Amino acid sequence: MIAGMSGPETVLVRVTGRVQGVGYRAWAAEAARGLGLRGWVRNARDGSVSALLSGPSEAVAAMIAEMRDGPRHAAVSAVTSEPSPETPPPDFEIRR
Repeated sequence: MIAGMSGPETVLVRVTGRVQGVGYRAWAAEAARGLGLRGWVRNARDGSVSALLSGPSEAVAAMIAEMRDGPRHAAVSAVTSEPSPETPPPDFEIRR
């Protein structure tokens, strides 16, 4: 492990507010890939967006911070996260 870098972390994130129909999933996938994260993002039936984020804890924390703002037309009201035992896919994908 590189000095100053922490180990991998995997969390399940839920984003509520006006986050569907505003390009949130595509925005999140691009941002996550830019941070070198693995995982997925998808719309939930209740109008929220869910995402699995996996990677160095600093990158996960940076992504969660970015998710509080989201893309230009989003209006995020809350972002919650919890540790997840799920094994992430080999890259970052948008799920239906």
